[in-house]
Amino acid sequence: MVLSSEGGDNERNNFASFPSLTKEIIYTKKKRVTKTLTSPSLHALPLPLPFLPFELIEEILSRLPVKLLLQLRCACKSWSSLISNPKFAKKHLSMSTRHVLHCISSSGGDILKSYPLDSIYTNATTTAIPQLEYSVHRCSNYFIGSCNGILCLAAEGYHTNLVTFRLWNPFIRKFKELPPLGDQQTSAYIIKMYGFGYDPVSDNYKVVTVLRVFDYSSHILVKSDEVKVYTLGINSWKSISVFPYSVFPVQQLSGKCVSGTINWLASKDSKQSKYFILSLDLMNESYQEVSLPNYGKVDACNFHLSVLRDCLIMFSGDVVWVMKEYGNKESWTKLFTISYNRDPHTIPYSCMKAIYVFEDGQVLLNIGGCRGKYIFYNCRNNTSKYAEFEPNPEVCVESLISLFS
Repeated sequence: MVLSSEGGDNERNNFASFPSLTKEIIYTKKKRVTKTLTSPSLHALPLPLPFLPFELIEEILSRLPVKLLLQLRCACKSWSSLISNPKFAKKHLSMSTRHVLHCISSSGGDILKSYPLDSIYTNATTTAIPQLEYSVHRCSNYFIGSCNGILCLAAEGYHTNLVTFRLWNPFIRKFKELPPLGDQQTSAYIIKMYGFGYDPVSDNYKVVTVLRVFDYSSHILVKSDEVKVYTLGINSWKSISVFPYSVFPVQQLSGKCVSGTINWLASKDSKQSKYFILSLDLMNESYQEVSLPNYGKVDACNFHLSVLRDCLIMFSGDVVWVMKEYGNKESWTKLFTISYNRDPHTIPYSCMKAIYVFEDGQVLLNIGGCRGKYIFYNCRNNTSKYAEFEPNPEVCVESLISLFS
């Protein structure tokens, strides 16, 4: 504490010379200084420290990035308990707006690379997460899909019939390896279609695979379209009823999860003369057809399904459609038209495929015939930015969702 400098050493000598007055003088000066710091009123008491209601703290924390929240668990027990609570994880997910693009890089061993969108726009370095270790033999690793910040990945052996699956939240570094599809000593599997999604009714995650099953020794086809579903809460696979007719996937093998359903763009014949959306309801595990918008004439290579705010998105050539009410054909609405064809840089490429549309109006486009070359097109100001990263990326939102809660 700094007292008045007037008097200097003489004042200190006075304190020593008159010990009976020392306490009174010190007390008076402390009292005067304290009152000056706390309040202009001579009779005011010191103000208490600021206090935030716990409900307000929860609202603030629910808007923070996952990395910071994981660090804040060490701040105090109440914060650690809150951040680790599954209900808080769902609240945080509903507030989360940060999307990250994930790729599997096979250079020097399979690793999962994460590209935050802001780093792509600013050419910043990416974050590598070298924790995709499936087995000792060589495998082909790829994404089944993503939902609520959780990635689903599969690995197929190059020279074996082994197929393994993992669920992975790269933001909290938690993963779960799924049990085998079946007896992989007697049967060989070729995955025809697949999907990963969330059933809000049962509050559970499910993985769906459509398989061609062969006898391992004779290589004879046993089942052409066996549909198996894995449920996270039960931790097991089961076979469900097969498709009511022959189904041929169009462009993408991975189905998109919307409103508790998984959706594939498909055709009923191999010539792909007529397209529709095949939908699997994750709650009752039943199928239905979902009609497409009146998109006109479009080459098959320019079809693609995506998701925006739990609404189904369809790219048909340059046009982006949104189904505002799931299952209602009349709710298909033209969202916007991509004008990248007017960019002279894209003339050499015969097929431009839209992959994902973000909430800020950015569209991720793959340049046809060029592995790992992409364009981020901004529909709001009609600008584009070129980017390069590994092929077949998967986009997911940042979340705290745990696979064991």
